[in-house]
Amino acid sequence: MRADLRAFDCRNNRLAQWALEQDDFCDAVRAAAERYGVTRVGVFLGTSTSGILSSELAYRHRDPATGALPADHDYQHTHNSFSLADFVRHYYMLRGPAHVVSTACSSSAKAFGSAQRMISCGLIEAAIVGGVDSLCLTTLYGFNSLQLVSAQPCKPFDTSRDGISMGEGAGFALVERATHALAGDIVLSGIGESSDAHHMSSPHPEGLGARLAMQAALRMAGLQASDIDYINLHGTSTPSNDAAEDKGVSALFGTNTPCSSTKGHTGHTLGAAGGIEAIICALALRHDFAPAGVGTQEVDPRLTSRYLLGNLDQPMHHVLSNSFGFGGSNCSLVLSKVPQ
Repeated sequence: MRADLRAFDCRNNRLAQWALEQDDFCDAVRAAAERYGVTRVGVFLGTSTSGILSSELAYRHRDPATGALPADHDYQHTHNSFSLADFVRHYYMLRGPAHVVSTACSSSAKAFGSAQRMISCGLIEAAIVGGVDSLCLTTLYGFNSLQLVSAQPCKPFDTSRDGISMGEGAGFALVERATHALAGDIVLSGIGESSDAHHMSSPHPEGLGARLAMQAALRMAGLQASDIDYINLHGTSTPSNDAAEDKGVSALFGTNTPCSSTKGHTGHTLGAAGGIEAIICALALRHDFAPAGVGTQEVDPRLTSRYLLGNLDQPMHHVLSNSFGFGGSNCSLVLSKVPQ
């Protein structure tokens, strides 16, 4: 952890710092801050656990007589969900609006919606979006108690899929007003959110909430289902989630649109998944490339979506990314490449 940010030191914020320092991202953010001013760059991020691990470790060292946590445990700067956005703001010395979304696995996809609304309202000109989630015992034991963790690497949409592979990760993007977008640039053309509240941890069996989110994203983008060249599925590799998403996708897109889940590549990074997979979709557009799912060997014959078992090179104009969270908190993003 950078010396002046030691108060934020926890696994989650270390992972955030590592990601912030990739791919010349720091240069891009600092250029935006100079261009617009530090009060006009927002920070909207997603996480499901933030730095809960720091509190788990602190509880192991409670005072045996009083039960008090160690004096050096800093809840505000580590465990608190806002710690993530606060850390990123301090890292770049930004002073624009900031908040953290925590809607389970859709968290960092919804962060894009927060940025879009803030920019549309004229409150900011640019924003750092994305998410970070790191492993902790709360998450591990929680998913295990729901019998959702596979003993093997996950196999989304496979006939023998039996649960998720838990991952940790971080992904950040810098979004700006698209007024001056140039040919070849990637734009966020559509965002769709829904809350079907079907069940605390199980999706609507017909994928109703997922379908509502996808339809809303297409509507905002002004696109038809046939315009989408690739779908990055939520694809967690649990029997019920994959089946429900397949029904929603097939009902809206039919059986010809190429799709895959990249959670075989990354594991399920939970609150960071939406941001990471949006970046994967941007790369798919940039390189005219749809990635095959890793780990899947035999697609479940009961699922009717066109699931890719091999990489697909083809022109890419519009792609859709799905992120669906517990409690029916759903988000779909449409990313588009500005044509020549």
